[in-house]
Amino acid sequence: MGASACGGGGSDKASGDDAKASTKPSASASPSPTKPAGPPMLLETITPQTGTTVGVAMPISVIFTNPVAAKARATVEKHMKVSASQAVVGAWHWMGDKRADWRPKTYWPSGTTVKIDADMTGVSNGNGRYGVHDYTHTFKIGDDVRADVSVTGHTMKVTRNGAPVRTLSINAGSAEYPTWDGTMAVIDKQEKVHMTSCSVGISCDKGSPNYYDLTLPWDIHLTQSGTYVHYSTGDPNPGSGSARGSHGCVHLSLSDAKWFYGQVKQGDPITITGSPRGKVPADNGYADFNLGWDQWLAGSASGEETTATL
Repeated sequence: MGASACGGGGSDKASGDDAKASTKPSASASPSPTKPAGPPMLLETITPQTGTTVGVAMPISVIFTNPVAAKARATVEKHMKVSASQAVVGAWHWMGDKRADWRPKTYWPSGTTVKIDADMTGVSNGNGRYGVHDYTHTFKIGDDVRADVSVTGHTMKVTRNGAPVRTLSINAGSAEYPTWDGTMAVIDKQEKVHMTSCSVGISCDKGSPNYYDLTLPWDIHLTQSGTYVHYSTGDPNPGSGSARGSHGCVHLSLSDAKWFYGQVKQGDPITITGSPRGKVPADNGYADFNLGWDQWLAGSASGEETTATL
């Protein structure tokens, strides 16, 4: 387990390196037998992993090992074909020069099978590199599970396929370390995570009241800068009665944290409102739906498209 923490500091944005927790892309074709015109352009990760079932807010996220020039992005996008069993409108968006995400205009319909064919062989990244592999990932959209967190109301309302399931008591960030607002698709989850205040720049001084070095259970990962939904030993009974602020995470009781852990999966949207911090940047994890559709299209080289039909 790597050290992590509730995100009061540290980087607010995910980079290509941040995505290394994702699975490595699987090659669906052997390298071209002909020597490419330059050094290879490779994909470091494609998320989601082939064969997985993910939530309705999960983007397809492609990380390149080397920068893709702006002049090459439209061609690269056209060689990353997205197909679905139910046609949806969507688009690519570049998060810097190494990461491209594809998301639908609105959430995926539950039950949809999605496929990405990244036919990169011979494709230029505009910086002297050429693709030598094709990649294919196929995944499925599962139940529509959502959680809506009210920072001021100290509640988390969980729904499944539009029906209310449970309302849980929560505490969110303090005035000094407020929680991010906005919609964050679950990055991943772990039964235990080692969290330290030093790892996110809150405090490395063991004498500080903000210092902590803890291994905590039932952790739902929301941002690369360190936001989680989880149980905290320092806040065992969250809710409006205790009103104890966190360092940016959302706290649940031990029993509620274990229950919630069993409900959610990668790509389920967790939407937080009522925090003064503002919306989390779209590339800090998978917060793609924090961008309006016009904003999303502004970062696309090839524009809006409708998926091919599987």
